[in-house]
Amino acid sequence: MARTQVISPTSSARLSISDLMARQLAEHAIEIAREALLSAIDGVFADERRGFFLLATQDAEAAGVAYVSLTWSLEHGGKSAWLEELYVLPRWRDQGIGTILLNSALEEARVRGCAALDLEVESAHSRAENLYARHGFERRSRSRWVKMLRHEPA
Repeated sequence: MARTQVISPTSSARLSISDLMARQLAEHAIEIAREALLSAIDGVFADERRGFFLLATQDAEAAGVAYVSLTWSLEHGGKSAWLEELYVLPRWRDQGIGTILLNSALEEARVRGCAALDLEVESAHSRAENLYARHGFERRSRSRWVKMLRHEPA
C-alpha cells in the first residue's frame, strides 16, 4: 500500500520532487527551466510558511507528489491553502495514490490551521474533477487567468 509523508529538505527528496514535478508540468505543456523549478522547490524547503510537499511511495519508489502553497485569503478569512500540484506517475494511477495524497494534503492543511483548500483543474481533466468532487470540493464559476511577469529560458 502506498504511503505519504510531508517531505523534509534532503537531496534525494529534492530530486524526487523535481523529477515528478517536471513530468507533471510537461504533461500540461507548462514550460519551466529546470533551474527555476529547483529554485522554487528550494524556496519552499527554506521557509515552511510557504507550503509543503507530500511524497507518495509505492514499493520503495516515488509514485506521486503533491505541493500545497500556503496563503492569506480574505475570501476564506485568513490562512488558507492552494493545492497547486497533485501528480501520480501513469503506472501508479488507478490504485488510490491520488486519493491518499489528497487526504494527506487536506489533513496537513487542517493541522496548519488553514480555513480552506483551493485548487484548479484543467477543463479537459474529468478524472481529476471526479476525484475532487468525491472529496467534497465544489466547482466555482471562475476562470483563472495569468500574466507572466518574468520569463525564464526554457
